[in-house]
Amino acid sequence: MSSVQIFESFEQSHFDFMPAPWSSGPQAGVDEVGIGPLAGPVVAGAVVLDPQRPIDALADSKTLTAKKREMLAEEIRDKALSWSLGWASVAEIDDLNILRASHLAMQRAYEGLTVDVGMVLVDGNKTPQLAVPCVALVGGDKRIPQISAAAILAKVARDAAMADFDRDYPGYGFARHKGYPTKAHFQALAEHGATDLHRRSFTPVREALAREPAQRPLLNEAVTP
Repeated sequence: MSSVQIFESFEQSHFDFMPAPWSSGPQAGVDEVGIGPLAGPVVAGAVVLDPQRPIDALADSKTLTAKKREMLAEEIRDKALSWSLGWASVAEIDDLNILRASHLAMQRAYEGLTVDVGMVLVDGNKTPQLAVPCVALVGGDKRIPQISAAAILAKVARDAAMADFDRDYPGYGFARHKGYPTKAHFQALAEHGATDLHRRSFTPVREALAREPAQRPLLNEAVTP
């Protein structure tokens, strides 16, 4: 299977990456979800697509509706040659920092693949340390089908996990904001304090832990992202 085959089912205007000449074997796409939230894990996906079973409508996961992401995730899991998820916990995020924890999740996702790959394509401008050549591509989740697929799987998995956490931590709205720094999330932090799901290495969480109840901001004083 050549890397050129991977791309021939997609319009050049959307997926314009030129396969690297040193790549041998299929290429895997890797991407993470959950860098920005104040709470919850970071999740990475890794995908090796099957050129004989193309998947239409792959796109940047952030531009898709939740329903469309879930439909595509099911199709990716069914049609991909291999796929995997890697997780890094809140404790690992606080211990390592968010960048290193995201790379750890990527490493775990890559290591979970069941086929040998010749190269890994990663969204962004930094690469994790892997056993094969790894190329960082800014905007790769918008242009490279493997990366788009990996991001979709990671997003669907993390959103489902945050919905589960919402039942464990009522009153924080995790099912709605997924841990991101929204106005509602800041209000919940002000009213209820931080949970063990919150990233204590993140400044807004540290400030919420340090703030006395009488000093906690009202809703109209909360910061919006």
